[in-house]
Amino acid sequence: MTLDPQDAARVEKAFDDAQARVNGPLMGVLAQASSNYETMPVVASALAALIAPWPLLLLTQLSAQRIFIVQLLVFLCLLALLSLTPLGRAMTPGAVRRANAHRAALGQFMVRGVDRSAARSGVLVYVSLAERYVRIVPDDGAAAAIPQARWQPVVDAMIAKIKAGAVADGLCEAATRCADLLSAEFPASPSAPPRPRQQFHLV
Repeated sequence: MTLDPQDAARVEKAFDDAQARVNGPLMGVLAQASSNYETMPVVASALAALIAPWPLLLLTQLSAQRIFIVQLLVFLCLLALLSLTPLGRAMTPGAVRRANAHRAALGQFMVRGVDRSAARSGVLVYVSLAERYVRIVPDDGAAAAIPQARWQPVVDAMIAKIKAGAVADGLCEAATRCADLLSAEFPASPSAPPRPRQQFHLV
């Protein structure tokens, strides 16, 4: 699942319009996945390869060399299957996936410079499709002015849109609703220079 060029342009405009209403950066990041999940495929393939020789030793007369080849093939085939398909990610525990997505959201918050506003009013909307994870990361000023309970409905609505396959609609709605919350506490100053565009990023 990804955004086509028309949807991407629509989301970019929604975030640019939202940014124009608030004093402080309001950015969106859409990630296909928060991690490549390399560990679980390797671990599962290694365990399967360790188990594979035992039935062959007990039930067949294959030589050690042939059993070793079977063991190697089990490892390589399973590793390829888990690494090149969503199965490897699906095998990763949900808590691990959420932790990866959380770390990625905080990383994007810092990388995009959302924490650099004078009023500490910046907000990042982070969406990771593979994990169906949405997090709104407010800077200290925004977090103090707007409690988490007011951000949560925006997160819940975005998750529902992802599940329905309406990612672009969800992002546009999230941009507008975040601007609604922020503009009440940190309205844009008419005398402030306009912020640069590109408030929405695909990673």
